Amino acid sequence: MVITRRRVTRAGDMKALAHPVRLDLLDLLMVHGPLTASEAAVRLRQTPANVSWHLRKLAEHGFVRQATSGPGRRRPWKVVAESLSWGDDAEDAATATALHDVTLEREMRILRTALAHNPDEATVWRDATEVYQSRLWLTAQEAAEIGAQIRELFTSFVDERRDPSNRPANARVMALMAWVVPTGPAPDEVQQ
Repeated sequence: MVITRRRVTRAGDMKALAHPVRLDLLDLLMVHGPLTASEAAVRLRQTPANVSWHLRKLAEHGFVRQATSGPGRRRPWKVVAESLSWGDDAEDAATATALHDVTLEREMRILRTALAHNPDEATVWRDATEVYQSRLWLTAQEAAEIGAQIRELFTSFVDERRDPSNRPANARVMALMAWVVPTGPAPDEVQQ
């Protein structure tokens, strides 16, 4: 099962994404599959009306759509693309930066929460928890190569495990985040 990907470049679409509840909703639908607004509201500790409003906003920008109707008035929503990306090809750099900021704040919240609860986890899960960082001297080509290897590793698990029948019985949702970014001046800037 191959996941669908979307590159977000339009400023209006980025503004629609740059909201913590909407990012949480997209993540919830990507991980758990189609849910109604009421089901999502319970999991996100939000009101159904608030979740419905955010789902409609996401739908206006093509991020979610209603899944096939359920029984009665049950109307589940699902994501249109399971993977979203954006970057320097955005229409508006300031909007892309705002979306990066909201996303990073959300990821740091997830990390802080996980680390705070880590002592309560079973030993096997505590041992599986990893926070790793490093600073390396790399050429642009090497940095691109590492980024591609990380992306390939992540994607192989995402693609395979998207289908619930491919998940081991003892698997659980884990957060993985990586970045490969320059933190010092470029070589030609150092020599000046």
